[in-house]
Amino acid sequence: MFLTRFQINPARRGARKLLSSPHAMHAAVRAAFAVAADHERDGTRTLWRLDTPATATVHLYIVSPGRPDLTHLVEQAGWPTTETWVTRDYGGLLGSLRPGQDWAFRLTANPTHNGRKTTDAKETQRFGYLREEEQVGWLASRAARNGFALATQQDGRPNLRLHRRQTQTFRRGMGAVTLTTVTYDGILHVTDADAFRRALTSGIGHAKAYGCGLLTLAPAG
Repeated sequence: MFLTRFQINPARRGARKLLSSPHAMHAAVRAAFAVAADHERDGTRTLWRLDTPATATVHLYIVSPGRPDLTHLVEQAGWPTTETWVTRDYGGLLGSLRPGQDWAFRLTANPTHNGRKTTDAKETQRFGYLREEEQVGWLASRAARNGFALATQQDGRPNLRLHRRQTQTFRRGMGAVTLTTVTYDGILHVTDADAFRRALTSGIGHAKAYGCGLLTLAPAG
C-alpha cells in the first residue's frame, strides 16, 4: 500500500472543475493507475480525500494498493514547473499497528441511514445524517467493528471536532448525485489491529469513490 499527497493549484481551470465534482475527481484518481490491480486488489482499494489546511491550499491524499502516476493531474491542476507529488510506502505504518495505541485521526465520511421517503413508500433509500449529534453517533456506532474506540472528554462525550459539514450535488452522467459529507478530527484508541488495518485500506462508510472513507493518522499529543 502507498500513501500519496498532491497539492492542487485552485487557480487553474482544470483544478476548479475537479474540486467542484467528486465524480470528475474520482475519474482523475482512477486514471492514475495503468494496471487495474494497482487500483484495487485483495480486499484493499484506492481511497482519496481533499484537505484544505490553509486558505487557497488544497491537498489531495490517496491511499492505494499500487503506486500512482499523477502526471496528468500535475498538468491539469498542479504546478507543472515546480510541484509534483509525494508517495510513501504505507506498509511500515500498517505493520506497526498494535492494540492499545492512541492516534490522532482525520476522516471525511458520508454518514447515512436507510429509511423510507414517505410512510407509504415500499422501498427504502439512503439518507444523509444532517445534525451534528447524529453524525457523531454514526461514527461512534462504527468504531468497534473497525478496530478502534473514540477517546472521550471529561464529560464523557467523544473527543471529536466536526467541520466541513456540507451537502453537495453534482452531475453523474445524465443524472445527479446528492452527497452529505463531514470531516472528523479526533483521537482514537486501537482495539483490534487487524480490523483497524482493514479500515485504513478499505475505508469506512459509503461514497468511497467520491472522496469519503479515507482515515489517516498522526501521532496523538
